[in-house]
Amino acid sequence: MVARLVIAAPSSGAGKTTVATGLMAAFARRGTTVSPHKVGPDYIDPGYHSLATGRPGRNLDPWLVGEELVAPLFLHGAAGADLAIVEGVMGLYDGAGSGEFASTAHVARLLEAPVVLVVDAARQSRSVAALVHGFASYDTRIRLGGVILNRIGSERHERICREALAESGVPVLGAIRRSDAVETPSRHLGLVPAAERRTQAVRAMDAVADLVGASCDLEGLLRLARTAPPVTAVPWSPGPPVPAVTRIAVAGGQAFTFGYTEQAELLAAAGAEIVPLDPLADETLPEGTRGIVIGGGFPEVYAAELSANEPLRREVGAFDGPISAECAGLLYLARRLDDRPMCGVLDVEARMTGTLTLGYRDAVAVRDSALTRDGERYRGHEFHRTAVAPAPDRPLFRWRGGADGFADDRVTASYLHLHWAGSPALASRFVAACRRVPVG
Repeated sequence: MVARLVIAAPSSGAGKTTVATGLMAAFARRGTTVSPHKVGPDYIDPGYHSLATGRPGRNLDPWLVGEELVAPLFLHGAAGADLAIVEGVMGLYDGAGSGEFASTAHVARLLEAPVVLVVDAARQSRSVAALVHGFASYDTRIRLGGVILNRIGSERHERICREALAESGVPVLGAIRRSDAVETPSRHLGLVPAAERRTQAVRAMDAVADLVGASCDLEGLLRLARTAPPVTAVPWSPGPPVPAVTRIAVAGGQAFTFGYTEQAELLAAAGAEIVPLDPLADETLPEGTRGIVIGGGFPEVYAAELSANEPLRREVGAFDGPISAECAGLLYLARRLDDRPMCGVLDVEARMTGTLTLGYRDAVAVRDSALTRDGERYRGHEFHRTAVAPAPDRPLFRWRGGADGFADDRVTASYLHLHWAGSPALASRFVAACRRVPVG
């Protein structure tokens, strides 16, 4: 059995990322092996989760992978852990579109996990009890096991809130005072990833572990987590281990921080030797590279540094093996990004815009590529403030109201982020294409 908690909130901005990450770090300090998870497609929060626990932060998103895979992926990620903490997304009942599919509540039901509600008490006192009562009674399939009060202003404020909540029957498992020491800087796409501010992030993690650990009833939270029943699903597996047959460079470093852990696991299970590539620092591809994977991130922030690494740009531009690129990877493959030279694999120009493109996409591949087959359905998401021009003459993907993607028998590049566990054939196809590339 995996002891587990879902950390939710009435809305975005209540502090659930701070609380969830602080709990992960506080429990890890005590020697508890903590498995970190995040509801939804977000890449940034799992980076902080990983820093807090020393384990990969993993996403649980019914939209991207199908609800039937949520419990198996959870068990795969939580293998060997004493406690799993799942950070929710938006408000507890906010899902994709107008329903609650892919909401925090949806995932909590799939995992049969007790929910702890983080309530921002900064501008209320007794009203917290009415708020909590509403969330506890809205859907009786959700077991609201406790409340953590965030941004408490004083001892008197805390006492009033606790007295009001005592009448609700939902226990208070923490009361956290307002603190500027645990704030995380943001920019145009949300929080700055942990990988970009490693030293500062470690210091912030120490501060949040101190604050949350001292302010919450860790023993009470652990007792609540242990009331979760066994998860009856079979753990997901990327496949049996196989000998590495081809070398694939996967972009990382500060400019390319977005990726799902399962992608690398699937590639390895298909026969890939994964070799890290930092386009900010490495001037050549790893020796023997037969394929390149470039995920998401913030190349627009590092455009000058990426452009200055001319040796690697030229080598990627001349590379004749398969390349899989998503979002940031698409920008890196362009001729130019904000007037700075990039790799020139794609005959497009990329620019920052003032428009945020954000949302899930129910897409259909409308042509074959190294990864896709015509007519296949893919569920992904977009998350960017950039645009490329000209648009593809023959886009790879179409969905209601949109189209995107550049592709041929070698290169697949799109703004669409995919979770490969939901489409595992992508990994085997990519490795197979890489194996066809001559060595040397």
